[in-house]
Amino acid sequence: MTYQVRRSELICPGHSMKMMEKAAASEADEVIFDLEDACALSQKAKARQEVASALAGLAFGGGKLRAFRVNAVDTPFCFRDVWEVLQMAGKHVDAIVLPKVNQAADIHFLSKLVEQVEADLGLVRGKIQIEAQIETALGLHNAYEIAKASPRVRSLIFGIADFAGDWGARNFKEDAQRLFYFPRAHMLNAARAAGVDAIDSVTVQFRDTALVEHDSKEAAQMGYDGKWAIHPSQLAPIHSAFTPSEAELERARSIVKAYRQADIESGTGAIVIGDEMVDAATLKVEEKKLAIWERICALANVSSGP
Repeated sequence: MTYQVRRSELICPGHSMKMMEKAAASEADEVIFDLEDACALSQKAKARQEVASALAGLAFGGGKLRAFRVNAVDTPFCFRDVWEVLQMAGKHVDAIVLPKVNQAADIHFLSKLVEQVEADLGLVRGKIQIEAQIETALGLHNAYEIAKASPRVRSLIFGIADFAGDWGARNFKEDAQRLFYFPRAHMLNAARAAGVDAIDSVTVQFRDTALVEHDSKEAAQMGYDGKWAIHPSQLAPIHSAFTPSEAELERARSIVKAYRQADIESGTGAIVIGDEMVDAATLKVEEKKLAIWERICALANVSSGP
């Protein structure tokens, strides 16, 4: 099974080629070029061309995922965001980020639209993924149905700023881990139940490296797969938090090796290592740790080990 690594998702304005160039050259696992909040109304049409040019023309090192964020489905921009960017750069797109997803029908709309565009342009069917941002109370309530709405959905992303506004919170920048523990836990559970990744919200104080490190570790401990970033300086503390330690990697290697050997030698689907039972579900956890390490080694151009 192939695991995609999304420790970091770096988003930048789609109207700024300079920022998109920096993002493409960064060590982010995924880059997202934004047509929504980061683009003023007057810039949205022009930004589509910039985003398409960036996706098709920039050098993306290390096999990073390439994505762009469209405007919400209830805006007059979403259709053209999808059609125009995919028409110009569809074969270079790995994922579309859909903001303010409130219900499964939002995903159904985008999935069907992408399916039709793929067919019209002769693109690989089903290749383009969807990442759904949970940014409202209604979206949180329907998070599981959203995650299961299409095989294209690969992650749920918690959008703390819009969510705080929808909740009526007075502040989302201080003590956010405690104040917003419930929506984070609820969305994480929905993602896990649906079998998709869970991506934590951005830390807006991007110059506060200690806070970024703290928030990243909290999210990783909680079980999240990765975190949003708005500046390349946030990538190092994010990657540190979501990267398995050497001890975890050694354990993962031994478990995967023992499990596969048992399958070959005796067809056993569950084995005991030490005082722990290991089955197919456990194996997925360990294999994902190794996938993260392989991603790091690919960036560094070194061997990932045995």
